[in-house]
Amino acid sequence: MINTLLVPELRELIKEKKYEDIANFCATVHPGLVAEFISALTPEEIGEILIHLPAAIRGEIFSHLAEDLQIDVIDTLSREDLGRLLSDMPPDDRVDLIKSLPERKREAIIPAMAQAEREDLRRLIAYPEGTAGSVMTSDYATLTPELTVNEAIAKLRQEAPDKETIYYTYVIDNQQKLIGFVSLKDLILAPPEAKVGDIMHRDVIAVRASDDQEDVARKIQKYDLIAVPVVDNQDRLVGIITHDDAIDIITQEQQEDVEKLMAITGSHEVGVYMRLSAWDHFKSRIPWILALALLGFVSGYIVQSFESLLLQVVILASFMPMLADTGGNAGSQSATLVIRALALREISTRDALKVIIKEFKVAFLMGIVLGIIAYLRVQLFFDPSSDASVPALKVGIAVAVALAIQVISSTLIGAFLPLIAASFKLDPAVVASPALTTIVDITGLLIFFFTAKLIIGI
Repeated sequence: MINTLLVPELRELIKEKKYEDIANFCATVHPGLVAEFISALTPEEIGEILIHLPAAIRGEIFSHLAEDLQIDVIDTLSREDLGRLLSDMPPDDRVDLIKSLPERKREAIIPAMAQAEREDLRRLIAYPEGTAGSVMTSDYATLTPELTVNEAIAKLRQEAPDKETIYYTYVIDNQQKLIGFVSLKDLILAPPEAKVGDIMHRDVIAVRASDDQEDVARKIQKYDLIAVPVVDNQDRLVGIITHDDAIDIITQEQQEDVEKLMAITGSHEVGVYMRLSAWDHFKSRIPWILALALLGFVSGYIVQSFESLLLQVVILASFMPMLADTGGNAGSQSATLVIRALALREISTRDALKVIIKEFKVAFLMGIVLGIIAYLRVQLFFDPSSDASVPALKVGIAVAVALAIQVISSTLIGAFLPLIAASFKLDPAVVASPALTTIVDITGLLIFFFTAKLIIGI
């Protein structure tokens, strides 16, 4: 949410060109809060503030602005100011911004940056989207094993202002290969004349630049890391991914999973609900809704086929919504748990039999409980005058058995669909959840009518 409390004061300072006062304010407030305050200004006003701030903070503040606002601000800046601003941004944030720009604008902006930042950007932007290389930063500190602890601390003290983190420092050889790491705590506690190579940790947890970004984020979470080094195929250090980037990755992946579970297509970006137009929302939500609505005609055909049964036993119609809802809920529970377990690598397709057995046991117990409740419901509220030719006992047994079978089948379908999707290397959330409700409705109606027909004998 944009905070507008300081907007009049900021505009007054801009008008009076009191840039030093603005800089003092920005230096004492977290960059994220500053970005929130200035987001209420026009792009031209934001650009004017940023170009008069110290290089140490303007890149951080700009990185915290919303992506669409960053693009609007870019359009207001001169080539020289834009080059300085982009050069001051953290490398990973700079890559994200450049990737969001159209190709023509991207090629016009990149030459405005300093050569070192330009080469770094071209290297980082070459990694495929969704890989560790695409989200890593090149702002990391390195040491060599022959340095003493005193020399290492002096080097870090000099480089610290330009690095994202120095709590972990990575030790490399003369071929840039990662051979170990030391923490700031290690350096502070070690004897001043000790060699870095003697105190470093050699068992480094590292990832490949080609690894999936979600796997990397989970690894940071699993091992409680502040950062994880990224190496290429020759084990050369090429970047790091920090814990804050891991949080962003996990948030993005969760957003994607939730939207796919709800049959929403598109880019699945975080925090864009209000920025997207109604037309954009329509395009992302209509495909599955339309497809499943057409498939839903099958349910109507099934009901029509058993019209004579419903006319003879009218009370059966009152249980159809309950049967469909209960089956859908049971299937959704099962599918959600299996999809999440697959996403977290708790299970794989090799565990399919174990998963099915476990879900069958759960569904069997739920089916017994719900079947008993359905039977009691029929006995308590059965009206003989409406269905005089059919005993309440038969109706109760038919509804109870159908509901129990429906719960079991829906639960197993909910577990099967994600596993089948995963075995074909498809996203379980995309395949399983949207189709689940419609499939459960169709199978539920067939189970209900055939069970009723068999037990009641009509």
